Amino acid sequence: MTQLASDSSLSSSTSAPSSELQAQPLDAALGRELDVLRRAGLLRYLRRVEQRRGAEIVLEGKPAVDFSSNDYLGLATDARIAAAVADALQRDATGAAAARSIAGNHPLHEALEAALARLKGADAALLFPTGFAANAGAIPALAGRGDVIYSDALNHASIIDGCRLSRATTRTFPHADLDALAALLDEDRGKYRRRLIVVEGVYSMDGDLFPLQRLVPLAREHGAWIYVDDAHATGVLGATGAGSAEHCGVLHEIDIAMGTLGKALGTVGAFIAGTRTLREFLINRARSFVFTTGTPPALAAGAIAALDIMAREPWRRARLAENCARVRAGLAALGHEAPANQPGHIVPVIIGGAEATLRVGQELRERGLLVGAVRPPTVPMGSARLRITVSAAHTAEQIDRLLEALAAARPPRAAA
Repeated sequence: MTQLASDSSLSSSTSAPSSELQAQPLDAALGRELDVLRRAGLLRYLRRVEQRRGAEIVLEGKPAVDFSSNDYLGLATDARIAAAVADALQRDATGAAAARSIAGNHPLHEALEAALARLKGADAALLFPTGFAANAGAIPALAGRGDVIYSDALNHASIIDGCRLSRATTRTFPHADLDALAALLDEDRGKYRRRLIVVEGVYSMDGDLFPLQRLVPLAREHGAWIYVDDAHATGVLGATGAGSAEHCGVLHEIDIAMGTLGKALGTVGAFIAGTRTLREFLINRARSFVFTTGTPPALAAGAIAALDIMAREPWRRARLAENCARVRAGLAALGHEAPANQPGHIVPVIIGGAEATLRVGQELRERGLLVGAVRPPTVPMGSARLRITVSAAHTAEQIDRLLEALAAARPPRAAA
């Protein structure tokens, strides 16, 4: 990809007398970058979603069924959550008004953190505004110069940025390859102050599970801490929806558990769960917590309501599992076999080329179906894909409609 304009060329433009002239070099440089993306089929656009009712949306003025969101339990439009937010707004301010360490801490924040800690089988939890902020704040707080981070090759961009910000040595191991990780741990024995292993519970683009039950004994053997980004498993996996650690039988063995509220729980925000000491440490050292305004208390009230609904309505996870099975069976009939280690709520259909992926995505939109057309740099070059996400809100008829549209579009078969 063409590099951005150099610092010197940008600084020279600031001497121009007119503000209009100053803007031209910037726009010209950025415009060239956008042209490169456009020609490669990698340019991103924002599409307007005007309404959301379960899995049904109005997309740019036309009705569609959404197979692209992370609303796994169908809670994003639940009226009870909206009522909890509205009630809290009537009783309190719109915003927290300050960082929580100054004057922005609210009882609803603390109540939500206590509920999240219970869900994760932890002693405490700490809210962050987003999952990106949680990873970009917690990882650099936990590791720095003189430490080493072992990061899975397919980790999310927020984890990659967190590792970069930490200035720790980062060792990337092949995706879910515990033998390769063990070799790195052996090689580094005694070289670093702290050792942190960072993985995702469920990977957002391939939908596969990390084998946490095998990771825990390996980490303990080498004195390494385990950090699990459980954004796509929280609320979905495990007997109570606690996530991938519960699903793998190691709920109380994870040192640092990150989860999000904006996916299965249908609201917004993220959290880190662990010991009380970990929470206190992050309050003092996680820059994305210390230097940001607190989450609006009303949104915390909505998340508390979502947790309560999730606990009282386990049928949502059961229906999600049924819908996942229907999608996987239908794709298998079309020749798209999904790996066995996928729980099924994220199903990739690998196409390969970015432009071909965009074409199939457009064909599906013309049929009233929104499916994510994921291209580099989100996924590696040559692995552009349709990313089908399944929700408890989907009906059998909507799933069958998607499968019929995929059969008509005839995307290339994914590798088994």
